[in-house]
Amino acid sequence: METIQGISEFKSSKPTIITIGTFDGVHIGHNKILERLINNAKQSDLNSAVLTFFPHPRMVLQKDADIKLLNTLEEKKQILEHIGLDYLIVHPFTTSFSRLSALEFVRDILVNQLKVKKVIIGYDHRFGRNRNANINDLISYGNTFDFEVEQIPVQEIDEVSVSSTKIRKALLAGDIESANAYLGYEYMLTGAIKKGKGLGKQIGFPTANLDIDETYKLIPDNGVYIVKSFMDHKTVYGMMNIGFNPTVSGKEKSIEIHFFDLNEDLYYKKVQVFLLKKIRDEHKFESIEYLSAQLEKDKITSLDFISQL
Repeated sequence: METIQGISEFKSSKPTIITIGTFDGVHIGHNKILERLINNAKQSDLNSAVLTFFPHPRMVLQKDADIKLLNTLEEKKQILEHIGLDYLIVHPFTTSFSRLSALEFVRDILVNQLKVKKVIIGYDHRFGRNRNANINDLISYGNTFDFEVEQIPVQEIDEVSVSSTKIRKALLAGDIESANAYLGYEYMLTGAIKKGKGLGKQIGFPTANLDIDETYKLIPDNGVYIVKSFMDHKTVYGMMNIGFNPTVSGKEKSIEIHFFDLNEDLYYKKVQVFLLKKIRDEHKFESIEYLSAQLEKDKITSLDFISQL
């Protein structure tokens, strides 16, 4: 898969079959659409392409600073890399871009720039300035500019919508196993390891403090989770706490991971953790000793779960 940063950078002599959307989470609902896209491309000898936008349109048009996404842009690229797509086109979404008329979008971008021969899109897709054009307009443009439009059935679009809603609700409730089932893969958090206060090391549970740059990334419910990561071509398991460390009167939310059987300096390294299961809520314990005793229990619970994978 080739990632193209900006529509103007797309160069291909072969026509494309394309779908358009934010594809946040790239979950099992999306996969049906993407499989259809890729199979169509192979049958018709076309390049398969996903046109997506960043920042998310709502961040630009609604100034919605509180919007939380399931994937960072880099995570989205990582997931799409493995499905057989030819091109991921990431176009900067700006106010000026949003003002393109429907005709300008179709003629100048889809037809002239992306050489589209087929668009696979939802029945409820809207586009152009103020989103005033719909699927019927797109079909009409297809007749004018000689490309086909295939509508994704209502049921499949509803499945995508329902899946996204269910994933968010599950993550915010700490129900990682349900979220992972809807996603079709383990929910991930990606960031750099920063220095913490060192309390974990003092009580026998050294932690790596994960710093996520992307403020729009959805962070699951506070609590303790079983996680895994991949380091030096091997799987490393651990347990992770999301929360405020109330036992030591923590003031800021943190994400701290204690990796089992890992004796490595991770400071400032980029780490990606995959969440497997939540084992308990975050609690304020009477003392550091009580906290340490609970962490021992958490480790036993985690290792028992891991042994059954």
